[in-house]
Amino acid sequence: MKCGLSNKILSTIFNITKSSIRRAIHSARQALCDIIVPAHLGFEHVTREEIIQKHTRKLAQDLLAESNDQAILVLDGTYIYINKSNNFQFQRRSFSMHKHRPLVKPMIIVSTTGYFVSVLGPYFADSKNNDASILKHILNNNIQEIKSWIDPSDICVVDRGFRDAIELMKELGIQAEMPAFMKRTEKQMTTDDANASRFVTKVRWVVEAANARIKRWKYLSHVLPTNQVPYIGDYVSIICALCNKYLPPINQTQELDSTLASQMRDRLSGNLCLQDFVEEHDLARRSVAHWTTTESLTDFPKLSETILRILTLGTYQLKLSSSYVQEYISGTCDFHLHKEIPGLLRVRLQSRHIASKSYLVWLKYDEDHVIAWYCKCRAGARTVGTCSHVAAVIWYLGMAVHTAETSFGVKDWGEYLEDASANPESIDSSDSEESIVEE
Repeated sequence: MKCGLSNKILSTIFNITKSSIRRAIHSARQALCDIIVPAHLGFEHVTREEIIQKHTRKLAQDLLAESNDQAILVLDGTYIYINKSNNFQFQRRSFSMHKHRPLVKPMIIVSTTGYFVSVLGPYFADSKNNDASILKHILNNNIQEIKSWIDPSDICVVDRGFRDAIELMKELGIQAEMPAFMKRTEKQMTTDDANASRFVTKVRWVVEAANARIKRWKYLSHVLPTNQVPYIGDYVSIICALCNKYLPPINQTQELDSTLASQMRDRLSGNLCLQDFVEEHDLARRSVAHWTTTESLTDFPKLSETILRILTLGTYQLKLSSSYVQEYISGTCDFHLHKEIPGLLRVRLQSRHIASKSYLVWLKYDEDHVIAWYCKCRAGARTVGTCSHVAAVIWYLGMAVHTAETSFGVKDWGEYLEDASANPESIDSSDSEESIVEE
């Protein structure tokens, strides 16, 4: 499972037949399922009190829980890819319209430290087996006595794919925490919705890291043949049990968790003045009457990496900053200072996904601090942390501009490729007309 080697390679390494390899794998899998898995995975192997006391991060409790006796679980489905089947019915039911390929879906349930509480399934991948349907099936059928394990007021942190199961969770008394949706008429999340979503994502990321830990076992990162489908659930359970037994937690309680949670709560109502000012004075207009282009800001505060992390409340946005700034260095972004209001900066940044879309970012600063920010992207009204566009501008002006680097490790591999849209050959219209007539 760790190396993902085929039976043929294993038989060559150990100098035994493939049938002997198959028998050895079957015996080992059966032994691990009988001994290791029940002791280190499943709702029966651990109590709520143990999850609360040993496997719950203080930051998650401070952000989401009202008391210290609430268990917090994070749920998400992961994907194990398989080959197409000759059984057309199974092929249809295992084909995911989301990933556009056949797969099966185990449901992963972890604590806020990344401890695997349980693995359920695997399930089909068709439209009838989305994340919400799977969770409804688990709760309605009380799989692994989950209703006896979970107490009313416990918290389940989920993504938007579980939205259809929220009502059932509320009926059972389970508190569901999910990132907010934008209304159909909205182009941007409200500040309250954006901040509430940041509270959820600050906790929910651990299940993605747990899924990545599973895929480090190369057997499950491969596309599996269909004859392995009966054993996929066993292999996933074995790997999760081994991770619980031998690997350290993904995310542990830290000394500054309480301070970080307090900072996030304090920012719930901050920075609104800049958004209101931008909208009141219509500063999103393309008019340049009030703005002047600048290439350097000598009065922008110099920031350390610690201060940047405090502003962004995470590292994900900072990891993307160098890529966003590279667009500015390439000459596709502009920095503008307001002519009348000191310390008010406007930046237009290119979208990372859509070539025809860009976002306006506003920053208010003085010589020592970044005071406020606002961006026109979907999450740009967030005051708890920043969006990636705001983080990129602050990172560049506050720290990166003071270094001698110009590429920041972002390599343009396009220079090794040909571009069919560049330098089109000129065509003589008269020659073209003559050729058409001759034909």
